[in-house]
Amino acid sequence: MTTRLAITGHRGLTAELEAEIDRMIRAAVAENGSVIGVSCLADGADAVFAQAVLDAGGALVAVLPAARYRETLPEAYRSVYDSLLAQAGKVVQLEHVTPDPHAYMEAGKRMVDESDALLAVWDGLPGRGPGGTADVVAYARSRGVPVTVLWPEGAVR
Repeated sequence: MTTRLAITGHRGLTAELEAEIDRMIRAAVAENGSVIGVSCLADGADAVFAQAVLDAGGALVAVLPAARYRETLPEAYRSVYDSLLAQAGKVVQLEHVTPDPHAYMEAGKRMVDESDALLAVWDGLPGRGPGGTADVVAYARSRGVPVTVLWPEGAVR
């Protein structure tokens, strides 16, 4: 059986924290066996997850919040984004032109709605703005979608 697994999580992680998150995500992906990963492909948790799914032989679904989404990603990350996007078996492009909190929340909802479970790379704190990790976790829980929170004990972002 294939599990449709979505990701939400923080961006701007330190290299050390990202390495630990990578180990946690790879373990979670392995536990789920055959996986279709659903991701917005942002830098940070999304990208780590997407690469872990691909490395495990899974398929990737990219949910893009807006047509100009790539322009808002860090310039140094864009080549990684391009590579992940090229490997996606399916791309869902939302109708927004410029990404904003509403577009990010809509993308988060779309990922949850298309998934069996959600991995959340989340420190458990309230969001820094609407449409972030905390809001996507709350939405998943409100829909009865199982959420697995991945965060190293004692880590701070």
